[in-house]
Amino acid sequence: MTSFSRIGVIAWIRNQEVLETLEKLVAFLTRKGFPVMVERNTATFLKSQSGAWMELDDINADEIDLVIVVGGDGSMLSAIRALAGFDIPLLGVNRGRLGFLTDISPEQLENAIGRVLAGEYQSTARFLLEAQVWRGNIVAAGGKAAHDGVLHPGQSVRQMEFELYVDGQFVYSQHSDGLIMATPTGSTAYALSAGGPILQPHLDAIVLVPMNPHSLSSRPLVIDGSSQIEIRVGTRGVPHPTITCDGQREIGTDPDDVIRVSRMKRPVQLIHPVGHDFYHTCRSKLGWGSRLDSVHHENGSPGS
Repeated sequence: MTSFSRIGVIAWIRNQEVLETLEKLVAFLTRKGFPVMVERNTATFLKSQSGAWMELDDINADEIDLVIVVGGDGSMLSAIRALAGFDIPLLGVNRGRLGFLTDISPEQLENAIGRVLAGEYQSTARFLLEAQVWRGNIVAAGGKAAHDGVLHPGQSVRQMEFELYVDGQFVYSQHSDGLIMATPTGSTAYALSAGGPILQPHLDAIVLVPMNPHSLSSRPLVIDGSSQIEIRVGTRGVPHPTITCDGQREIGTDPDDVIRVSRMKRPVQLIHPVGHDFYHTCRSKLGWGSRLDSVHHENGSPGS
């Protein structure tokens, strides 16, 4: 594996714990002799103002080999959306609640990051979704999502009607609170709470999860990642439904707009320490049961 030498650092400072870990990270990298570029807003929180800073809009893959994000999954999602298309891998230090995407603990910071920088790491490719609102023959608005794009009624408390098409084929019309369109990365987030399945991160698939459908027969649907999704909102009920990307970017729609959602061409590479295990993460974050007593495994029973 290729080692990293030029490091970018990003943090969204929401509490003292994030700042303390950021300071520790920058001090560690500087002590080890790595050139460090800190995102401009992040740099304003550092006690030491020495070193270079970078603008996210002007980041250059020829100048940075790896970006380290300090924060929770929300911080990593923001970094993924901002750096999508730059071909710069990302590594997360967890200062949030869950840590599905930021899997290095503050206590392991120096050891884990030191090994990654020496070339001991695993990587996974995560794709994003692109949502576009078409108004006639033009794109009126759009957004990117690493987790999910969610169609919902916006400020209204009424259910909405819409038609779903996949690759030009009519799937169904639905009366519900909306539809969640999630990547494998987002299958453990909002889509999971709405009853959707968990997808392995490397799968090339999109999960469509109805939100409180009026029909009891309406169930989550998993489609190929290359599928082209189209939604046509009915004229009755909610007049201006909204598309929300990763719970951050909100896109309003007008009657007769067409919503198109598809996979972005270039994925983002997430870096993990050696030994990273998706199922271990699910067990620890979602409260799944651990192995039964060791006698079963010594006898060669299933799961050993």
